[in-house]
Amino acid sequence: MLRLCAFGSALVLCSSPLAGQAPARNGAPPPRHTATSHALPSPTVVAGRRTSDITLDGRLDEPAWSAVQPATDFRQAQPKPGDPATHRTEIRLLFDDEALYVGARMFDDQGLAGVRSQLVRRDQETSNSDNIELIFDTYHNHIGRTIFQVTPAGSKMDAGQATEFADPSWDPVWAVKTSIDSLGWVAELRIPFSQLRFPRDSVQAWGMQVWRYQSRLNEVTMWSWWGPDEAGGPSRFGHIEGITPGRGATRRLEVLPYVVGRYQRLQAPDDPGNPFYRQRDADTRFGADMKYLLTSNVTLDATINPDFGQVEVDPAVVNLSAFETFFPERRPFFVEGSGTFGFGGFSCFFCSNVSSLSLFYTRRIGRAPQGPMPQGTTYSDSPDASTILGAAKVTGRTGNGFTIGVLDALTAREHATARIGNQDQSQEVEPLTNYFVGRLKKDFNRGNLVFGGMVTSVIRDTDEPLLESRLNSHSEAVGFDWNARWKDRSWSFFGNMAFTNNSGDAAAINRLQLSSARYFQRPDRQAGSNGFLSDRYDPEATRLRGMGGYSRLAKDAGKWLFETMVNWRTPGFEANDLAFNTRADYLWMNTNLALSLSRPTNWYRNYFLIVGSQREYNFDGDRTDTQFHTGVFGQLLNYWNLNAFAIRRTDTYDDRATRGGPVVGRPGNMFYSLFVSTDSRKRINFNINPTMSRTDEGYKSYGLFAGINLRAASNVSLSFQPSYNFSRGARQYVNTFDDPTATVFYGKRYLFADLKQKTVGFDTRMNMTFSPTLTFELFAQPFISSVHFSRFKEFVAPRGQAIRVFGEDIGTVTATHNAQGDVESYAIDPDGAGPAAVLTQTNPDFNLRSLRGNAVLRWEYRPGSTLFLVWTRTSSHFGQFIGDFALARDADALFAADSDNIFLVKVNFWFNR
Repeated sequence: MLRLCAFGSALVLCSSPLAGQAPARNGAPPPRHTATSHALPSPTVVAGRRTSDITLDGRLDEPAWSAVQPATDFRQAQPKPGDPATHRTEIRLLFDDEALYVGARMFDDQGLAGVRSQLVRRDQETSNSDNIELIFDTYHNHIGRTIFQVTPAGSKMDAGQATEFADPSWDPVWAVKTSIDSLGWVAELRIPFSQLRFPRDSVQAWGMQVWRYQSRLNEVTMWSWWGPDEAGGPSRFGHIEGITPGRGATRRLEVLPYVVGRYQRLQAPDDPGNPFYRQRDADTRFGADMKYLLTSNVTLDATINPDFGQVEVDPAVVNLSAFETFFPERRPFFVEGSGTFGFGGFSCFFCSNVSSLSLFYTRRIGRAPQGPMPQGTTYSDSPDASTILGAAKVTGRTGNGFTIGVLDALTAREHATARIGNQDQSQEVEPLTNYFVGRLKKDFNRGNLVFGGMVTSVIRDTDEPLLESRLNSHSEAVGFDWNARWKDRSWSFFGNMAFTNNSGDAAAINRLQLSSARYFQRPDRQAGSNGFLSDRYDPEATRLRGMGGYSRLAKDAGKWLFETMVNWRTPGFEANDLAFNTRADYLWMNTNLALSLSRPTNWYRNYFLIVGSQREYNFDGDRTDTQFHTGVFGQLLNYWNLNAFAIRRTDTYDDRATRGGPVVGRPGNMFYSLFVSTDSRKRINFNINPTMSRTDEGYKSYGLFAGINLRAASNVSLSFQPSYNFSRGARQYVNTFDDPTATVFYGKRYLFADLKQKTVGFDTRMNMTFSPTLTFELFAQPFISSVHFSRFKEFVAPRGQAIRVFGEDIGTVTATHNAQGDVESYAIDPDGAGPAAVLTQTNPDFNLRSLRGNAVLRWEYRPGSTLFLVWTRTSSHFGQFIGDFALARDADALFAADSDNIFLVKVNFWFNR
């Protein structure tokens, strides 16, 4: 699994552990485990049928526990791979018709004094606490992972649900009790079979891995062992034998109805004359979620009128690019089981400025209405989001190796009220829309070969001309993916390909052709064709078709690692009705060679050294990116992590800079990043990430990103993430003007400027855990950004880097001030006494001050049933024409700004039968 890491202006995909592999401690790179053959025989444990009552109390004193043999003989994964575990661990398994019971005894030679325990909210990771983690491959297909983790304080973490994707949003209803005594600590678990997915066989054989982490020793031990230079994962798990679930465990209905009361108090309106503005409002909502086991391994999930009021707010950003900002999905219904709908995947040891081939981005469902208001509208009242009338998904796995996922959602037809003159009229702003996703995969050869396919569809129903001119009537995507692994899974070849089709009114398709994803209108594009695939600008076209793909060949295990990959999108590729893809029209290539040393020495615990390069072209053959990079990532003996890398970009072409105009040149630059983090087991730990970049023109940018984590008490944690970013550039796009005298640029002038931007943020989080079922979370983000444009300029000619500054190299610039003395606009004469008309440009400078956050009290008052108390606060102040950064002034404006406050009470109740 990979995570997306942002280092200043560079976007890098970094390795992170797959669920079921060795937990990464203190930020250390995990062992690369993916192989199938067993260097050692896999251990086996036999589960026993429960013959007497079990009281879940964290004490293994019932006779039934002593009647079964435990899984023992753990070996170290860290810090001394292969050595026997310092302390003994015993795992016993029992079952009855309804549930699996786990009795785990973790010995410690210091007894109670040696156990490190921290009480945290569910699914919160911690390096300050011991834990035991059980991973089940319930299908025994050497792919799936279902994870249950417990700390000595009884805090729970769960993820997976029998797929190769770790899905931390999965929250099954299960119970655990723990105790700490003179021998160490004990965890006693009861996991209902109804919460698991497994074949219909009368006698079950599962894969199992168990990890134990001892914080005091920073030791990770494993039951079924493999070496740090080997590949591993579920194919190397040990085995459970003898489980025979009862028939009643294979079919279960769960219903989760909810009621929400909401009160909102909004800030005073910017325009007091707005007739639609309601500063105070209250409402009540009802809905329900339902889960039904169609079989023991296929689940139906449905939701009616869902509510996501408890979800954390999105952070503030300033986006000066032509591309949409990506925000992760946080809504529980769409997050849970999302791994089933993952398509193809994207991984690399190191790569930047590239994105995966996505076909499904759930935040498209229930988005804000997209329709425009009629001409002449002075005021409007529009919904904040489209209502999700209902959604359902079927996920699971069949006995013959097929993994299936089907999702369908219906959003309501939304209307806004528009004030035109003195009259109000209803305006449709979002059509009735159906979203469909289908996913199917089949694995062969014990999971070493996987083929899959995916289809998506968006169908809209409207006869509103304004909507028809903006939105596709329907769009589809069809794709297939593969994953092949061999030689003990140390080598892999995987990838995906997809075809997209968008159909609708000519005006709607024209909008897609003009979008920043492709800029078909670019006047210097080669003459393409609109055959089966779209590659030529046609304002009368009623469809847009494209293809994309990604593939990677790699050696993933061992001391020396290698990868080479290619990623491409034809110009007509467009999947954004139900996916997130910012760009089309490119062919991207990357190659890396890496040295991975994961056995400790006298001066380091592990390190990862990499060198490589990447290159990109558009379909006209213009080279739009060339990079050379190197980096080292490692952990020192004191458990500090030290990462550093550098990227060199050479001179290339830029086919996006003019926002639909001709290709221009882009100078090269250097980018440097350093990351240092301290031992995360300490009461106070921190990380710091300075970055620096310098263009070949001499413009420098700096960033400083830090994190401070404080464990104020065993149940209270605080984290602060201050950041400062200063960026300067010489080629920031500002505007486009028609000018028939600008013949070299096809009758247009593309206005650019120097950009100076300063941004300060201070993300703050607090977690208080009163008990494993009662938690309080607080998130707050003060954010200040200033943006200043200067030295307006233009390129001398297409495909070149040379620029000329107005008022210095050519023409004149005259500023116009308002009554407050601020520069309100600029009059730019591009050629002095020449024939070109004067360009009038509003001053684009601004300051943004934002403070947003929310507080959530969560109480699971009975298993599966929850009460939420939520307060969400957002405030922002937009300072037009300012552009300079003054911390005291901007902070005063930040905290003085009026705010929107929303108070919410949500109660749900879990029924099961």
